[in-house]
Amino acid sequence: MVALVTPMLADESVDFNALENLIEFHIKSGTKAIVAMGTTGESATLDFDEHCSVVKFVVEKSAGRIPVIAGTGANSTSEAIQLTQRAKEVGADACLLVSPYYNKPTQEGLFLHHQKIAQAVDIPQILYNVPGRTAVDLLPETIGRLSKVKNIVGVKEATGILDRLAEIKALVDDDFDLYTGDDATGIEFMLLGGHGAISVTANVVPGKMAEAYDLALAGDKEGARKIDASIACLHKVLFVESNPIPVKWALAEMDKMNLAIRLPLTPLTVGSQTIVRQALHAVGAL
Repeated sequence: MVALVTPMLADESVDFNALENLIEFHIKSGTKAIVAMGTTGESATLDFDEHCSVVKFVVEKSAGRIPVIAGTGANSTSEAIQLTQRAKEVGADACLLVSPYYNKPTQEGLFLHHQKIAQAVDIPQILYNVPGRTAVDLLPETIGRLSKVKNIVGVKEATGILDRLAEIKALVDDDFDLYTGDDATGIEFMLLGGHGAISVTANVVPGKMAEAYDLALAGDKEGARKIDASIACLHKVLFVESNPIPVKWALAEMDKMNLAIRLPLTPLTVGSQTIVRQALHAVGAL
């Protein structure tokens, strides 16, 4: 699954033409689902109406050909409920809810936050644990408790700590989906029993990512690792500066969209451009 960028015009408004082209690019390349308005989509810098319009557009242009998961998390429980309700209204297949950031809630606060959203909006919901951005860690025990809530169906575990997978698996039922949010350890996560990835790298090489993860799901360790090794440089360089700075620059370099990003994020620095360009050439993206 791709954590899709939000392309923008020079005035920083959403570039819906480029967004439509990216949707088609992913459908043709074998991407299994699109996550719109996640971290990589700059959800933190789009206002409420923009956020909802992007989700609505992705749903409409996908036209049932590929599932759409809407990022609807917020550090305000009431705002997260509103975003999740709107996503349901426009036809999203599921929602991805990042742990509340900045507030630094307790584990009980995290549990009650996600439980309240799930009870308020009847749509499949995926937890999103990324403590490097939120300053709070959704622990396996809390994930286990939340997995018993009717419409909480999975978790995106983005710590990159592979031992977490076994801990979570021991606390949830077999039908609870376990996704990685860390491209660098993604294939190993899959080979240890994970179910999929929500990927930044998939923005650049969706076909190779889809192939690698299909092989991992099929248990072909050698094949999956071989493909992953061929694109591993991207897993690193796409985080040489804060995501989505490098990946947006990469897609602009590939002529997939304009080069535009909203403050407080800034364009990729010249030194990092050289590093990312070399990786794009190495994987055949340029």
